[in-house]
Amino acid sequence: MYAMTVYKKREPWNKNKLIGQKLPLKLQQIWSIRIRLEMSNNLRELALFNLAIDSKLRASDLVALKVRDVCQGTNVQSRAMIIQKKTSHAVQFEITKNTRSSVKNLIAHNRLCADDHLFQSRLSQSDHLSTRQYSRIVNRWIESIDLDPTQYGTHSMRRTKPSLIYKKTKNLRACQLSLGHTKLESTVRYLGIEVEDALEVSENIEC
Repeated sequence: MYAMTVYKKREPWNKNKLIGQKLPLKLQQIWSIRIRLEMSNNLRELALFNLAIDSKLRASDLVALKVRDVCQGTNVQSRAMIIQKKTSHAVQFEITKNTRSSVKNLIAHNRLCADDHLFQSRLSQSDHLSTRQYSRIVNRWIESIDLDPTQYGTHSMRRTKPSLIYKKTKNLRACQLSLGHTKLESTVRYLGIEVEDALEVSENIEC
């Protein structure tokens, strides 16, 4: 007699989960979140939000930024460059006026030095904000303006500015460079550009 092994049926990992790319924020939504953070005087989250939009960095690179990565002496630079953890390739990004101001205020308020992490964790065992903490913060931003948090996430922050750039200029190369992609095809897939273009064409045709 052979013993029969009974395998329990495993549930699919994506059951009851929304799968697909996270939506980028629209300009009005960006300002809605930004104004709420300004009114609450939340220096850390305002700087985090502004720099997330400007830098287009992955969550792991964003939370690990140090003061020296964005500052020259006491001045926040208008451009910065880091080496991406995932690809080991350098990526350059702009830091706009509003973002420079919010980052400068954060550094001054927390009395940060060049070697300090910009976004420090409030947990004693962590040097900086974790990607999980960042994800929770993004969810809170999304909920604050009555959007569905299942449709947005940390990648929404990374996708937002390139999506706005593409809609305004149709310049894929600019989007590719800003995201630090080595292949243009990666940028097309990441932004869902072909799908977006098809939807725009379809919306303009009345049957």
